[in-house]
Amino acid sequence: MVMDLKQKNAGTSIYVPEIATITKIEQMSETEKLFEIKIDSDEARKEFDFLPGQFVELTVFGLGEAPFSIPSSPNNKESFQLCIRDAGNVSGALHRMQAGDRIGIRGPYGNGYFPFDRMRGKDVIIVAGGLGLAPVMSLIHTILENRENYKRLVIIYGSVDPANILFKEEIESWKKRDDIELRLTVDNSDGEWQGEVGVVTNLIPGINCGSDAYAVVCGPPVMYKFVVAEFEKKSIKPENIFLSLERRMECGVGKCNHCHVGNKLSCIDGPVFSLWEIRNLKEAI
Repeated sequence: MVMDLKQKNAGTSIYVPEIATITKIEQMSETEKLFEIKIDSDEARKEFDFLPGQFVELTVFGLGEAPFSIPSSPNNKESFQLCIRDAGNVSGALHRMQAGDRIGIRGPYGNGYFPFDRMRGKDVIIVAGGLGLAPVMSLIHTILENRENYKRLVIIYGSVDPANILFKEEIESWKKRDDIELRLTVDNSDGEWQGEVGVVTNLIPGINCGSDAYAVVCGPPVMYKFVVAEFEKKSIKPENIFLSLERRMECGVGKCNHCHVGNKLSCIDGPVFSLWEIRNLKEAI
């Protein structure tokens, strides 16, 4: 169970980041890098517990901060990862940094997460598009580390083209497993691509699952309503369909009001919501 935000930060300032060090940087694509980060304080590092789907606020000192989901396993207590696209002032500055540079970390935040505990004993279908693979990676790690507790695991991932596929090493390892049903597609082939070409929704009709299956969706907002429609055709319950709504998040603690989705705040009530919670909220999907 996620601790209430006010309780979690009792006795500390929610505005003061912990100092952390970038220990490793991996170029994942032309625009994305994977940063491994270690919180400097031993005490703060031990207290840094997160659940799949939660996020942190990362500070580039002297410039600003931005929210990022955590793709690494919650079981790794020494460090964590962030997959960051070069798309703004903070992310652009991060892309110019090197291993050994220091940053600030606030969090983890979010009272909505992918309910891996409720998914036990059920089929799990994960659909991700582009950078949307990063927020669901923590859930995938959690399931694979406890694989015997879950039934089928289906991962559908779509990218613009083969060069922009993220987490290539992990995907190659998934291909070798017989307990993962992996389906990849790209919008544009490079001439050497041997897989599917087209949008992720094209791959959903071929999945056989019951109404008690769990479905997870993360990617560009434009894909959500189409993916949800495909899952509804399979009679998956709306309370079993989970979506990550990270757009417009800024402060992470419900003070700036930039992430309103109807009467909810993505940073406080989410960023992960069930379809049941948000299906009637304006601009949710």
